[in-house]
Amino acid sequence: MTEQITLDNLDDFATGATVLGTGGGGDPYIGTLMARQAIKEHGPVKLLDPQNVPADALVVPSAMLGAPTVMVEKLPRGSESTDAFEALEVYMGQEAYATMSIEAGGLNSTVPIAVAAELELPLVDADGMGRAFPEVQMVTMTMGGISATPMSIADEKGNSVFLETQDNQWAEQFARTTSIEMGGSCMIATYAHTGAELREHAILNSMSLAREIGETIRTAKEDSADPVEELLKLTNGFELFEGKILDVERRTEGGFAVGEATIDGIQSYEGRLLQLDFQNENLVARDSKRGIVASVPDLITVLDAETGDPITTEGLQYGHRVRVVGIPCAEQWRTDAGLELVGPRYFDYDIEYKPIENLQS
Repeated sequence: MTEQITLDNLDDFATGATVLGTGGGGDPYIGTLMARQAIKEHGPVKLLDPQNVPADALVVPSAMLGAPTVMVEKLPRGSESTDAFEALEVYMGQEAYATMSIEAGGLNSTVPIAVAAELELPLVDADGMGRAFPEVQMVTMTMGGISATPMSIADEKGNSVFLETQDNQWAEQFARTTSIEMGGSCMIATYAHTGAELREHAILNSMSLAREIGETIRTAKEDSADPVEELLKLTNGFELFEGKILDVERRTEGGFAVGEATIDGIQSYEGRLLQLDFQNENLVARDSKRGIVASVPDLITVLDAETGDPITTEGLQYGHRVRVVGIPCAEQWRTDAGLELVGPRYFDYDIEYKPIENLQS
């Protein structure tokens, strides 16, 4: 039976994607509202098995680009994501067979659902990260030689921009500058690729994993079970810390939400502090007693201590009781090429990446 994204399971997709989003990817609430409205008007979205995409079919991912903190106040008009998508189709002279999430994370997992519903296209059960990362070039397709451009960019004012660049690093720089000029956020269509390239280079079945994560958290709460423990069982994850947020320093720099959160330990972590560094997404977690307990590219996610609901970096607030968990990343990111693209040293941390499971042993 073909899986569909409906009004009944949309929240599960959004919750699970926000867990995988490691604090980034944009406010899931805004994206869920967009997707819910689109499904109401156009019907459910088919979640397409990546193995069933024809080899020569065109797949076009759609996404929000910018600082997630901006999206809390600068709400989208609603049509800019489809504007960017259709403009890229016209530019390439080919209709897309399907759309896809460029990353598993909050808004950027639900915007493609809205695009798919509005344009009556299937959504491929895959993404380019298996989590969220802050920069355009940080996708597995980059390692596969797939270009981010041509890229179509649109904002809520009706402005549109096309990019053709020499490589994906240049695409990031020009797109980031454009997003700043557009007020800190914009919608993009990018990384157009074929079904054959999808199967070879994307992170497969990540959207169904997101749905399963969301369903696990929801049913655990309904059954009065511990949602965090159930999540860790499903994802082979680890609890890194539990505490109360003591301080959050957050600023918008260069089109990113950058900052640090300090968490004061409670329960078995009493007397210790956890420092969490983020650039849109959580990058490094340092325990005052144990040192670094997790780093990018492994997933570091902050959850509400009671409900298990994920908290994005723009949602971190003083006094909030939280549990911080770590989840192993996709194997593609643990290669030399993957670590060069998204490892700690790329973000100017003078540390050597160690898999999270090794740090917990």
